[in-house]
Order: sequence, then structure tokens, then C-alpha cells
Amino acid sequence: MTTTTPTHHPVTVIGAGLGGLTLARVLHVNGIEAAVYDLDASPAARAQGGMLDIHEESGQAALRAAGLYEEFRTLIHPGGEATRILDKHAVVRMKQDDDGDGGRPEVERGQLRDLLLGSLPEGTVRWGTKATGARPLGDGRHEVTLADGSVLTTDLLIGADGAWSRIRPLVSAATPAYSGLSFVEADLPDADTRHPGSAAVVGGGMLMALGADKGFLGHRETDGSLHVYTALKVPEEWLDGIDFTDTDLAKAAVLDHFPDWDRSLRALIADADGPLVPRRIHTLPVGHRWDRVPGVTLLGDAAHLMSPFAGEGANLAMLDGAELGAALAAHPGDTEAALAAYEQVMFPRSESAAAESAESLIVCFRDDAPQGLLDMFAGFQTEAEAQAEERAEVQAETQAD
Repeated sequence: MTTTTPTHHPVTVIGAGLGGLTLARVLHVNGIEAAVYDLDASPAARAQGGMLDIHEESGQAALRAAGLYEEFRTLIHPGGEATRILDKHAVVRMKQDDDGDGGRPEVERGQLRDLLLGSLPEGTVRWGTKATGARPLGDGRHEVTLADGSVLTTDLLIGADGAWSRIRPLVSAATPAYSGLSFVEADLPDADTRHPGSAAVVGGGMLMALGADKGFLGHRETDGSLHVYTALKVPEEWLDGIDFTDTDLAKAAVLDHFPDWDRSLRALIADADGPLVPRRIHTLPVGHRWDRVPGVTLLGDAAHLMSPFAGEGANLAMLDGAELGAALAAHPGDTEAALAAYEQVMFPRSESAAAESAESLIVCFRDDAPQGLLDMFAGFQTEAEAQAEERAEVQAETQAD
């Protein structure tokens, strides 16, 4: 009987999402090879989601560290930062145009992922390799089991494998919990021609039409389609009672929650093309962290899954990847020092973002919605004006000196 020696990698990343790919890219830039394993059969195996606003202080900083900032700028959706807040009667309560300052430009998630993939050496990502579990071997080494029964070993294991991470149990017993909110996603392609009314409601960027415990969130994508999320505060099992293989019945079940909403908003679901996609929103505990475990760490949703209401998920995953890569490059030969330095910064940052996300979810769907969100935007504007005034004063004092 012969035994096969397991494949061994010095650095193994589980998950080829934005965070895992950013990590692999920053390691590559610094001359460190990483092997990335992903359960998808290929890069094109499934749709990558809609638009992302990439924040200057996080996602954009990560792309600069990856040496991809200029290429990223070519992917920006002009006008995508425009925002509209409506009430349930479709009355526009706030409108912000895209001023083109680039602070939070919108890009399509799939294009951003392709940019990262294209920046890596051929063969970096092993497609169709689902990790089913992992165990420590001692001295910081780990063994990872794949769905096909094969195993690999590694000196450093990074879980970038999302909400239901198979690597997380190595460091934490925490599991995602239902947030109380469910999404039902829909698409309206070629909106300006086929769905002009819906195109007008959504506008050129982001739409938030909110009421008590429910609402419609939508955005215009680069191909001219509209992607719409119906948000409902419902019991966790509510989605199980809907047959989503029958699109007409599914639409009716969703619209039952919006009987007195304006027809133009109901049309975002009623006129959608193709099947509706249900999605429960789960979160890890705010402030999730773990004691240092030799040879393994987490990034992105695997480390700090939160609701999308701070707009930080993808941005933090990329920043995690960039900072972890930089820490490993800065501590050659001392992996534990690198992981400790990374986690020391990542934990408080993610706790702050998760707390903001949890609070924003509550604010968005208050009984007086959308007033809470309007107040929040007004606060952001006041803060921005104060910061601009402070910068102007400092500049004036510097010039006077």
C-alpha cells in the first residue's frame, strides 16, 4: 500500500474573494508566494454581485498597497456615487449628485475581482477546491481537508472563506446569527429602455426607499441594469415559506408587505426579470476576536461578518488582506509577530465598523423611516463641513507663517 504525500505550501489562503486575492497580490508584490484555494469551479462560475463603493481610507488604500490603484480608476462607474432617499410614497427626501471627487467611487464587484485575479501569477488560485475542515499539526502548521478527500499542509493558514468559514473554528467558537433582516434580490436589465419608470426612480446611482421595518435598496450597474434588494425585518424562517421557483408567487409574497407603497416602488419587484433570490443577513458578534493561535488567522467576513449597512464589508476585507500581507513582509521569518501586529489593528477597526453597521440597520428601519437615515446624512454633512473649515484654517495659518 502506498501513501501520497500531502501537498505543502508555506502560505495557504482559503477563499478567492476580494480579501483573499488582495492578500495574495500584496504578498506577490513583496516576493512571497501564496496558494489560494476556492470552492468555485472557475472565476466565472457564479455572478459576483453588484456595485461596490470603494472607500478612500480602506479599499482604495488596499489597492494602492497592491499596486493596482491606477487600473482600479479605469473601472469606476461615472455618476455611481449619486444617492437618492425616498419615503414609501416615492417622495424624494434627499438627493446627492455624484460630484466626481472619487471619495467613494462605485465599481462592479466582478470587474474588481478580475483586476485582482489578473495581477496574480498563473496558477495562484486553485479552483474547484472546497475546504471542508482543518486541524493543527503543531508548531503552527495545519492540515486542510478538501471536499475530494485530499489534504494539504501549510506553515501559515489564512481563512478568507467568508461567513461560514471552515477555518474560523481553529480560532473561535463564534458562529453567524440571523440579524433579523432578510433580502430578496431582483434585476431589471436594460432599464432605460425596458423599465424607464424604475430607471427614473433609482436614478444614476444608489436608491434607498425606506419605511418601518422594510424598504427597497437599489443601484444602477455599469451595464445599464438595475439591481434591487427588497429588505424586510421578518422572522428567520419567513423565506422558507416562499417557493422561489415560482417567480410570480414569490413576487406576490414579497409585495404583500408593501400594500400601501407607491406603485413606482412596487414595480421594482413586480416588473423584475428572472427569478428572485432570497438572502438572509447574518452577523458575527460585534467585537468578535480571538486569542492568538499559532500559524492561523482570519480576514474579511470570516473574521468580522456584519450587515451591509455601513458599506464596509468588501472594503475591510481588502484592507485586512493588504495589511496582513504588509505585516508578513515586514516580519520575515517571524510569522507570529506579523499575525499579532495584524490582529492588534484589525480587531478594534472591525469592532468599530460592526457597531456602526448594527446601529445603521436599526436607524434605517425605524418607525419614522427614512427620517433616521436623513438625520445620519445631515450629520455626515455637518462633520464634513467642519473638517473642511478646520483644514482651511490650518492652511491659512501655514501660509501666514
